[in-house]
Amino acid sequence: MATTSARKAKRFTGSHRTAAVSAATAASAPRSAYASNPKKGLGPEHAGMIVAEATYESTDPTIDSQIVKLKLSGADVLFMHAIPKQAAQAIRKVGEIGWKPDMFFLAATSTSVSSVLKPAGFDHAKGIISSYSLKDPNDPQRKDDKDVQEWHAFMKGYFSDGNLQDQLIVYGYVVAVATLQVLKQCGDELTHENIMKQAANLDTTLPMLLPGIKLKTSPTDYFPIEAMRLQRFNGETWELFGDTIGND
Repeated sequence: MATTSARKAKRFTGSHRTAAVSAATAASAPRSAYASNPKKGLGPEHAGMIVAEATYESTDPTIDSQIVKLKLSGADVLFMHAIPKQAAQAIRKVGEIGWKPDMFFLAATSTSVSSVLKPAGFDHAKGIISSYSLKDPNDPQRKDDKDVQEWHAFMKGYFSDGNLQDQLIVYGYVVAVATLQVLKQCGDELTHENIMKQAANLDTTLPMLLPGIKLKTSPTDYFPIEAMRLQRFNGETWELFGDTIGND
């Protein structure tokens, strides 16, 4: 998801003062891998727009102090790359201290309405911008969508006690369908070598991907989904806006 942070940063330039929060644990990638991505997206000519950065460990009880520090920087744009628990804490704290950034970008890993935005408070989350590649089965606009109807049928038949608000379940569903596609391409040759070969030669659409977004890999690019759509939380649900980004 660090790549999406860079792409979001490309959406604006100008006189904005930007703050970035990046997340890392002792066992994860270096903090700089995330913190540098807004800079990468802005480009060297705009890197000076970032006036403050903060990091946290996943074991930290809260990230309140980091949010207060970033507000004091005078930043009017906030990039938040955080796992769900800390993302919810950050959104709530931003609201509680009365910080109103002109733009608040949230990592796609923490867009769950039920596990992040609801605990944070819908009033605090309203207006947040993120990106996503999957359909939201709880979006009223998609109630007649064939993919969504099939997903609900799958949930009813195989995971009836699952949380229908949890987008991570949708993600798992798409991963499963992608795995099935790889096996189909393998045919009867289910060897390690052929499985890896087919996994590196995908070019297809999948159920629950947003329109215009494809699963595409190559022997030199293993990242399966690089395209995204921007979305804004309206206080109740996410609303898509703009065109598909990064599908080339």
